[in-house]
Amino acid sequence: MDEKRMVKTSKRLSRILRHDPGAFGLTLDEAGWVPVGALLNAFAEQGSSLSRAELDQVVATNDKQRFAYSADGERIRASQGHTVAVDLGLAAAEPPAALFHGTAERTLPAILAEGLRPMSRQDVHLSAEVATALKVGARHGRPVVLRVDAAALAATGHAFRVSDNGVWLTDTVPPGYLTRHTAA
Repeated sequence: MDEKRMVKTSKRLSRILRHDPGAFGLTLDEAGWVPVGALLNAFAEQGSSLSRAELDQVVATNDKQRFAYSADGERIRASQGHTVAVDLGLAAAEPPAALFHGTAERTLPAILAEGLRPMSRQDVHLSAEVATALKVGARHGRPVVLRVDAAALAATGHAFRVSDNGVWLTDTVPPGYLTRHTAA
């Protein structure tokens, strides 16, 4: 599969598995899984053939590892980022001392006043690496990286989880735990 088709397929998978499965005649189970066969049939019914081998290639080569197969390989889901209600079943995890969030500079005043909120998603997404947060922020405009004092927030009993692809998830981050990250 060529690069252009892989990107297009990945974006379509994100739409189906994170945001709008019903538009493709699919229903996610409570943990976000859908049978692979049903997904492939949905692609065909929409006039876009996708083979299991091509799906395997998209899942394996996605740079952010957005998708995962069940242990038996019969089901697929998005690793995080859902706007539809799912319970990924992720256990609470002890975060590193600092986590990072990338955003556009224009959103900085509101975030510093109100904190980080999930907006249309189920969770706030955080990264353990500055470089990843910078890439995320750049998708939305001039990037800014915020440092989250995750250790102090966790010490208050605030829960963190980490997805299978390494994205840290939490419900909110109050403004008192945020600072603008500057390169050393």
